[in-house]
Amino acid sequence: MYTSFQERATFVSHGNTARLAKEGDDPACIYGTTTSDERLYENAYSYSKIIKKLIEVDPAKAMVAIGDMMRKKITMPTHLMYDGEDSNIFEHFAVVAQRISVYTADYADILELFIRRWKLVKWEGLTAEGASAQDFFCRLAPRIIRLQE
Repeated sequence: MYTSFQERATFVSHGNTARLAKEGDDPACIYGTTTSDERLYENAYSYSKIIKKLIEVDPAKAMVAIGDMMRKKITMPTHLMYDGEDSNIFEHFAVVAQRISVYTADYADILELFIRRWKLVKWEGLTAEGASAQDFFCRLAPRIIRLQE
């Protein structure tokens, strides 16, 4: 489940970088190609038979896994970056990336995409724990949007 979110966020980020490079007339920018690759990775993880099979085999546990991942908050691998000098380099990077719209903390769009893609609202017959996770996850995007506003 994490990989589906991570790949989607990376696809968005690389696409935004490619757009900025194109606007800046940078023909050497490889982000257009990288964006295409990220789309393939995203499709492999989030549209794949893996997620479909997880949902098919045990929708309650799949829903609990999705809810658990979001409760723990998704952390992208870049949070580990370190240049040997600045212990806050990721925070500085994140501020700049958000300011120029390369990457935003807007998970609401990604959440809504997966709710539609995986038809999460329509899952029925879940355990109490699964139904609670479903409720949490399906209400999360509107909460994020309200917080952003």
